[in-house]
Amino acid sequence: MKGQIVYSPAGDEIVLADIGITQLLDNDVVRVWDVSLEPGETHPWHLHHNPYVVLSLHGSACRMDWLDGSEPRFLNEYHGGAVYRPISPVHRLTNIGEHFYQNRLVELKELGELRAEPAEVGSGARSTPGEHPGPRLADGRLPVIEHSHVRVWIVDSGGELDLSDRPHVLAGPETVFHPGGPLTLPRPGEWFVVELTY
Repeated sequence: MKGQIVYSPAGDEIVLADIGITQLLDNDVVRVWDVSLEPGETHPWHLHHNPYVVLSLHGSACRMDWLDGSEPRFLNEYHGGAVYRPISPVHRLTNIGEHFYQNRLVELKELGELRAEPAEVGSGARSTPGEHPGPRLADGRLPVIEHSHVRVWIVDSGGELDLSDRPHVLAGPETVFHPGGPLTLPRPGEWFVVELTY
């Protein structure tokens, strides 16, 4: 949480940043952030208190460093991909690639901060370029990831979506929380559709 103070293994005081760069939506169920990094930019040390979904709008090679000194993780998120992650130790993210990096990060508050203990996510889920966990649906949605907590699709056509009665987050030309049921997309464009299946 922004402003929280933690200490490095060497004893240095670290003031944590927000989970994302710009907060786009916050309600009782989710908090959604924009994370945008130019090549060479770093999102400072931060700590996730909620399981979260990363929706990749613009991909680039990135490096995740851990405050505890663990080996860094190298990422190469791609446009249209998604990742579902459990809470994680303090880390920072650097765009080490040559391209602009941007995602929408969806925090699932009901699985984290609103519980006595965070929900068990296991290893979460990660999409694979060119692979989909199912066929395109009749309303145009193409599956990206499936997990018992969340399902993610991408759709690039406007019109009606035949959504279940569970809550959804839509991220695209804007960010929308939808309580469930059929929905007409607010405007044309490419959209991620995240169903909260938990």
